[in-house]
Amino acid sequence: MLSALDLVRDPELDEPITTLGFVASCHVSAAGDVVVRLRLPTYFCAPNFAFLMVADAYDVLAALPEVRTVDVTLEDHFAAAQINAGVAARAGFVAAFDGEAADELDELRRTFVSKAMLAGTDQVCRPLVATGTDPDALARLTLGDVPPSADLDRLRRRRAELGLRSDDGAALLVDPATGTPVAAAGVPQHLGFARLTRTGIEANTGICRGMLQHRYAGAGAGEEGPG
Repeated sequence: MLSALDLVRDPELDEPITTLGFVASCHVSAAGDVVVRLRLPTYFCAPNFAFLMVADAYDVLAALPEVRTVDVTLEDHFAAAQINAGVAARAGFVAAFDGEAADELDELRRTFVSKAMLAGTDQVCRPLVATGTDPDALARLTLGDVPPSADLDRLRRRRAELGLRSDDGAALLVDPATGTPVAAAGVPQHLGFARLTRTGIEANTGICRGMLQHRYAGAGAGEEGPG
């Protein structure tokens, strides 16, 4: 079950909820009933982010053939009651926050996947820049020209999520909104923005890890066992 939950990411941090410590417990009965408890770094974490994670956790577990029922509950959060009820009812974010939310979260998710793609672009390009690859050469590179790595695989996945080309023949540097290749003249600015995006995500990740550790000092995380 924890392997399935590895697929659920914090939308802002682009890291699995398992490695972030957001899974407080995961229990599975012999009959296939799954009970998961999630927790977040603060009581006031954004409810839209929280809703996405709880809903995504429910979806990945419910899709497993060996699972009979799923109970995913967010704990210690100011909007936990609304989020848990909405996810359990398979209602959307607007229905869960009736009168408070105007839109579903598809655009929010896409925004953060776009940021993750930019951060991934920086991770893949930094070694190339360090070895002297200039903007003209970077603008000509395709994904297939880049040495294989975990960072490249992750970048391909984020591009695929956005509906952008992720095959070997696709340009390495593209606009995350349109997939249009970046011209050589725009490479420095594009990489600068990508670097800024990556450092911002990494800083937020470090802050969240520290806050969660402080909030739940001494508590176990990610325990999986029979119900």
